Amino acid sequence: MPNRRDPDIGRGHESDQIAAPAGVPSELSDLPWELPHTFLAMDEVSGALETAAGVILPVPYESTTSWGGGTRLGPRAIIEASRYIELYDQEFGCEPAAVLGINTLPALELTRAGATPAMVELRESYGRVASAVGERFLIMLGGEHSISSAAVLAQADRHEERLTVLQMDAHADLRGEYEGTPDSHASAMARVLDRADVVAVGVRGVSQEEVDVSNAHAGSTLIWADEMVDDDAWMDKAIDALGPKVYLTFDVDYFDPSFVPSTGTPEPGGGDWYRTLRFLKRVFAEREVVAADVVELAPTPGLNAPDFLVAKLVYKLVSYRYQGRLV
Repeated sequence: MPNRRDPDIGRGHESDQIAAPAGVPSELSDLPWELPHTFLAMDEVSGALETAAGVILPVPYESTTSWGGGTRLGPRAIIEASRYIELYDQEFGCEPAAVLGINTLPALELTRAGATPAMVELRESYGRVASAVGERFLIMLGGEHSISSAAVLAQADRHEERLTVLQMDAHADLRGEYEGTPDSHASAMARVLDRADVVAVGVRGVSQEEVDVSNAHAGSTLIWADEMVDDDAWMDKAIDALGPKVYLTFDVDYFDPSFVPSTGTPEPGGGDWYRTLRFLKRVFAEREVVAADVVELAPTPGLNAPDFLVAKLVYKLVSYRYQGRLV
């Protein structure tokens, strides 16, 4: 990959150039075209689905947010911020994106007929996407957290072995329904408990109803945020509760608002960057993570740092999924 800060570097060396945008005649391929509007600005060659290890699926769905809105803008903000990430990762001593390849699919636009019809449509659509991409690592970008239930259920349909959902989140999302719908963002994990166990990490904002549901269900584990302050023993507790196959759902309000203020329901006292990465690297090394989603970024105009952090998190997830190929 050329240096993406300086359009002159790499020009004149065909092997270093980003592929021309689709539809551009070959005789114009050497012009200084903008970076592609794909995750990490992967061009048609480096981001080809046929050779990519990772696949990005944007789902800009928002219907049941209960305080701050804007999650429908999250996928686009993540992808735009990712275009400015330096691809080299000192943790692996290489550019993982260049080694692995990451494809970006167009966004799914779900029906506006209501939350339940939208989740029915997403479960069917996500299942077809998952089947088409096969063993590639599929990361869905939201959008509000309600979309995670449809993805988890679609993945559960694809695996004979019971999945465990690793939920990085400030909230338990175990309400039976919220504000009139069982397909609320506040009910996402309640919708999957019959088909998957749930290990929620970083929880610090719950209702009594949710605590009761978790206590009554052997497959529900809550790792409270204040357990994570003094030492890393919580990591062992969380990983021990995971089954062999894991679906990762990452609600960005897991992070302390000083890291990611751009979310609809921020809670003080959340996770930080490096400790979270240490945990995620262990999860990917010790379990099979079959797919993931990253949800609930609600971009703040003029404040780009949270968008960039979330984009870099997504890049890390792909890198950790294939860390054995990077060392």
